Amino acid sequence: MTIKNWETVNLDTVCNLIGGGTPSKSKQEFYTGEIPWATVRDMNVDFIENTQLSITEKAITESSTNIIPKGNVIIATRVGLGKVCILNQDTAINQDLKGVIPKNNLVLPDFLFWWFKSVSDEIVDAGTGLTVQGVKLPFIKKLQIPSLTLTEQKQLVALLDQAFAAIDQAIANLEKNIQNAQELFQSKLNDVFSQRGEGWVERSLGEVCIVERGSSPRPIKEFITDSKDGVNWVKIGDVGESDKYVTSTRQKITKKGAEKSRFVDVGDFILSNSMSFGRAYIMKIQGYIHDGWFVLRIPNSINPDYFWQLLSSPYLKNQFNELAAGAIVKNISGDLVKKAIVPIPPLDTQINIFKETELLSNKTEKIISSYSHKIKNLEELKKSILQKAFNGELT
Repeated sequence: MTIKNWETVNLDTVCNLIGGGTPSKSKQEFYTGEIPWATVRDMNVDFIENTQLSITEKAITESSTNIIPKGNVIIATRVGLGKVCILNQDTAINQDLKGVIPKNNLVLPDFLFWWFKSVSDEIVDAGTGLTVQGVKLPFIKKLQIPSLTLTEQKQLVALLDQAFAAIDQAIANLEKNIQNAQELFQSKLNDVFSQRGEGWVERSLGEVCIVERGSSPRPIKEFITDSKDGVNWVKIGDVGESDKYVTSTRQKITKKGAEKSRFVDVGDFILSNSMSFGRAYIMKIQGYIHDGWFVLRIPNSINPDYFWQLLSSPYLKNQFNELAAGAIVKNISGDLVKKAIVPIPPLDTQINIFKETELLSNKTEKIISSYSHKIKNLEELKKSILQKAFNGELT
């Protein structure tokens, strides 16, 4: 299929755009109904089968929300700007979304879906706002959509469906390869720390290092500061999941706030306790930690690199999970953390183990990086195909 020099029209020429609304959050009974109510949190899939929240008929009549019939497209014009989905059931939508309903069957919903995908970057680039980027309804109405016959739309949709199904399958295979590589590395890591040899001993974590919980000055907002005299305030957002070191913090607290917190020094280990439970890092800077962290201070008889690899391994993480079992939100007390059993080989063996596992880690990361690069290329290919499709260049 090749269509050259096709005409375009304003979106509102061929579609009605229907706004959404949010029922009063102070009236909890509004959220006890059976009418699906979509928010951007439901838009992580192309087709929305279910919504996280449902509302009552009274909630609809007392708010500005509307029910969009199934089979139609919804787009995010504020939170989640540029996201697009097709509804698989009649669904009310919140204030950040718009329903796009064809006039007189001039446009196929599937065609609309792919076209919105092709202009998502244009929508995002047009976003304005200090805290949350959004676009106004007049902007969406004036977007230029190709004016094709239904037959031409069906042909284009069929080509895109076929092309994207193949690409998505290739991406899924690569993601599975990444998962397999990660699982293989974790399995090897677990085997390493499960072995025993001459000079190895098993001790509880509380026996081999000092374990102390962090502390927060409250209310914390009164101690956050931009002053040069402030001290580093370590939060989970300061480090990535695969990071090893804490090298900087986004926030600082006052020295008065520090008096009510827990000091951590360069070389100390910190272990997350609540959000992102069980993640370990080594301090490269001095700072203070809240009660969502533990600080672990090791003796000279333990190699820091070995200890970090041990804390990051399934061998210890599985113990932490078992100790924290039963909690609605995963967290663990200092007394329970101290009960975890750690294998401690001689110091030279610790160093050799780290070198071996680090070599394996580097090889795994290279494999994952290669797969990730291929996924990125495939995502770029999808954008290129969409661009060509709606420029009339797809054959």
